[in-house]
Amino acid sequence: MTSSEATAAVKRVPIPSNGVDYRGKVVLAPMVRSGELPSRLLALHYGADLVWGPETVDHAMMGTTRHVNPVTGMIEFHKPPPPIPASKKNPDPSSSSKQPQVIYRLDPVRERGRLVFQIGTSDPDRAVAAARLIAADVAGIDVNAGCPKPFSTSGGMGAALLKTPDKLCSILRALVGAIVPEFQVGVSVKIRLLETPKETERLVRQLCQTGITGLTIHCRTAPMRKTEPVKREQLKMIVDLCHEYGVACLINGDVTGREEGERLAAEYGADGAMIATAAEKNSSCFRTEAQGGMAGWREVVEHYLRYAMEVENKFGNTKYLLNILVPGKEPVLKKTHACQSYAAVCEALGYTGLIEQAKVADDRLGISPEAKAREKAAKEAAVREKTQEQQRLQKLQKQQQSSKRKYSDSDPRSRSRSPRSPPRKVLAEREGNAARDAPAQSAPAATVV
Repeated sequence: MTSSEATAAVKRVPIPSNGVDYRGKVVLAPMVRSGELPSRLLALHYGADLVWGPETVDHAMMGTTRHVNPVTGMIEFHKPPPPIPASKKNPDPSSSSKQPQVIYRLDPVRERGRLVFQIGTSDPDRAVAAARLIAADVAGIDVNAGCPKPFSTSGGMGAALLKTPDKLCSILRALVGAIVPEFQVGVSVKIRLLETPKETERLVRQLCQTGITGLTIHCRTAPMRKTEPVKREQLKMIVDLCHEYGVACLINGDVTGREEGERLAAEYGADGAMIATAAEKNSSCFRTEAQGGMAGWREVVEHYLRYAMEVENKFGNTKYLLNILVPGKEPVLKKTHACQSYAAVCEALGYTGLIEQAKVADDRLGISPEAKAREKAAKEAAVREKTQEQQRLQKLQKQQQSSKRKYSDSDPRSRSRSPRSPPRKVLAEREGNAARDAPAQSAPAATVV
């Protein structure tokens, strides 16, 4: 049998018409904070085949509304802005900040057919409800069953699902049963190793029977830290099990670049690889040497800043990523710590060609000096208006109370019904006079016995 015949003979789960096959792909891993839209666009720019968005909890997605940003063209899932706590500057605690909360943002053009939405969930019904909101805009739905951080596990999500395989399987079956036929996108899962090969084998076999199209295995157990070396002793067994059911299998954990990912996939028979930490530090790791290899940090950061400003990424998140993208030993990194705007960052890093774009982005995000001045003036005007309204109401209340007293004093019916009592001083004088005018009484005679 030739290699092409062998490939054709491999069992494959059908890929839905709007879904994507994970086979032959080197992809960007889901990373909280590090996997927002500009990071994903950067990875695609440097050659990532697919990108996973950051884990998004079902509760966070539920209640969102879908919007198309009229300026950027990005699709955004919004929630109403949170109320601002009462303070001297904001005496009305019922008022809210101007900007809605953007729970998830995606690019409908550059990410089309290449974005996988990862959901954090511990309940089948919530998983389906949350996935329905975004399934039409993505190429796949992935369930996080591998994150060991308390953020996930405390709610029974992430790696906690590895201890409740029946619940995990019920979530996957619910998604496959509801999302696949309605939206024609595949469902996948990302897991970690269990303590023994036997436990891992049992879990993978269960998962592969739920109807999923792909499985990503992070080659560490849940208690292991990312600084500990990966364990790949179970990898071949996992790959073979996935292929037995026609499920694509991706390798994750200490994959440093495209070429290493392809080498590991070939060595263990896997279908592709997923890159996390290496891509977080420098997304040009998705390029092969023939394509130019690793780019310098200045080139990578310039591209990242362009994407971040273009899509109106929250400045705090951008600044967080800059601390990862710019090598820690670079003296210029310290200059960015005090920066509070895109323009300040571009100036500090020496990207003079981006400063005008940065000023526009700052103004749209409300972090430019002019925008802050406008916001301050608006708040002060609102406080003045609130104070004037309170003073007007207090004055009106006093006038109404005064009118009631005058009416009561001038109404003869009110006097006849309830005559005024004499003042206390008058009463005291009357009582004193009465005591003086009373005749003296003689003491009774003594009784003689």
